[in-house]
Amino acid sequence: MSKRQTPPISSRKQPQQSRSADLVATILEAALQVLQREGAQKFTTARVAERAGVSIGSVYQYFPNKAAILFRLQSDEWRQTGGMLRDILQDAQQAPLQRLRTLVHAFIRSECEEAEMRNALTDIAPLYNDDPEAHEAWQYWDATVQVFIAELLPAASAATRSILEELISTTLGSAGEHVSAHGYPADRVDAYADAMADMFCAYLSSLEARSF
Repeated sequence: MSKRQTPPISSRKQPQQSRSADLVATILEAALQVLQREGAQKFTTARVAERAGVSIGSVYQYFPNKAAILFRLQSDEWRQTGGMLRDILQDAQQAPLQRLRTLVHAFIRSECEEAEMRNALTDIAPLYNDDPEAHEAWQYWDATVQVFIAELLPAASAATRSILEELISTTLGSAGEHVSAHGYPADRVDAYADAMADMFCAYLSSLEARSF
């Protein structure tokens, strides 16, 4: 039995001129609109081309299939969210625990906003989980959390910091997926984020009080 080929998720080529970059931007904006308005089930390359007002051949110049379009949307979202979360944790005008509380709310809201995209990416998740861009995004997030924990608990052992970093990352990820999957109203989402931030802050306060 021949091995089933997996669809490529990388863009065919990168735009080299401003006109080409504008075309890619138009395609991606159209793709996002199709996903948001019509849902994952109706997301096709043909619908994206129609929405963008371009030929399907123009789309295929840059994206070999709908999986590649979706992955590009996800990659752009990773970069945008990663930068936002980094800025929150590095905001020296806020106390560290307030930064963490702000981070929790921002992350949960972001997960809710990208729920439809995550549903659309379900079938190709094994592909993008192994993609270098995905690993780069996760490593970027890990490094951001590590710097924050080192600032917050400079006297803590490496083992304690490692546990805390993993706890924050895994809890945020699981909670964000849960909340976004259930489609909670905004007030419940905020209450959920408040409760999780309270738990994090209480645990961190207890660690600060310990003698390392």
